[in-house]
Amino acid sequence: MGIKVSRAHDLMQSALDYRAARQDMIAGNIANADTPFYRPRDIRFEEVLAQKSASVFADKSQTLTMSRTDGSHLEGADTASTSKPTTFFRDGHMARNDGNSVDLDVETTEMAKNSTMFNALTAALKKDSMLFKSVIDASSKTS
Repeated sequence: MGIKVSRAHDLMQSALDYRAARQDMIAGNIANADTPFYRPRDIRFEEVLAQKSASVFADKSQTLTMSRTDGSHLEGADTASTSKPTTFFRDGHMARNDGNSVDLDVETTEMAKNSTMFNALTAALKKDSMLFKSVIDASSKTS
């Protein structure tokens, strides 16, 4: 187990992983712009991050646990940890004569938005890590 920089660090790393997966998916859509009958794909992960955020920042003393009245009863499932991002077809555009519905304007716009979010998350992670490093550096100077 590594050093935990902050409670938000793991959440930001998960968001980076999802953003990287989305970037790959959008790049695949652009690469298949001329493939007959290709339908563009996308990934939805905001709900998963919201659940993870709620679990990271939740007040653990306010958590309601499930009661078991008999030892043979099954324990409740942790639904927050089993949720996964959802992939879906982005079919809001007219298909061309070859059945392909990739719209390069939409794909490049989505890629730009995703890249901006990825860069913002990277900057936030760097800032989070630098704060931790500065605390360690300051504590080593006082010894």
